[in-house]
Amino acid sequence: MISVNEVYQTVLAIANKEQRGYITPQEFNLFANQAQQSIFEQYFYDLDVAKRLPFNNDYSSKVNLIEDKIYPFKFSTQVSDGDFLDNLQGFYRLAEVYVKGTNTGEGTVVEEVDAFDVIRTQNSPLTKATSERPIYYIESGQIKFIPESEDYQAYIITRPNRVNWTYIVVNDKPLYNPASSSHNDFSLVRSEQHKLVVKILQLSGVLLKDNALVQAATSEEVKNIQLEKQ
Repeated sequence: MISVNEVYQTVLAIANKEQRGYITPQEFNLFANQAQQSIFEQYFYDLDVAKRLPFNNDYSSKVNLIEDKIYPFKFSTQVSDGDFLDNLQGFYRLAEVYVKGTNTGEGTVVEEVDAFDVIRTQNSPLTKATSERPIYYIESGQIKFIPESEDYQAYIITRPNRVNWTYIVVNDKPLYNPASSSHNDFSLVRSEQHKLVVKILQLSGVLLKDNALVQAATSEEVKNIQLEKQ
């Protein structure tokens, strides 16, 4: 978790350093959620790119780094034939499906098959699904299993919480109120705080029409990318 107040105060300090403009709580909350979602979605693109690299120590470190950032959003849940994935709480994407183990451990991993290939798969004795080698496919947002009678579990990736810097108005000024029931910090891991600040500044700079602010934020982002590559 990353403190929404820490990020907001940092953004305000940088944006107001040379009287470049004030970012209201409403604007900040909007930019904060856009920034968090952008960083979150980038993980999956980066993971796909990293997995295409030659397998070596560098491959392992990059993949592990990204997976560590995704891990807080990964949860196990029971799924049944015909479940609508979007009905699973907080669902963003499916990570892995497996047959529930007899103890606390995981059982057989269930292979995904394209919905258009199910008939062809089932018509071949070499690929036909069995209880020892089950399959699943996604059709119209529903998960379908062959065979249907197994006890299935899935690892799903959930969406980040919606960020909300909550406040009360005192002497016509917003005063931070973390006790509000709608208060929410960022869901990203702590190491992403600087990246969040940069992203929010970029979005704020566009609103404030401050090219210098955008350039400064972009420069910081380039530095972050170079450091991650190292």
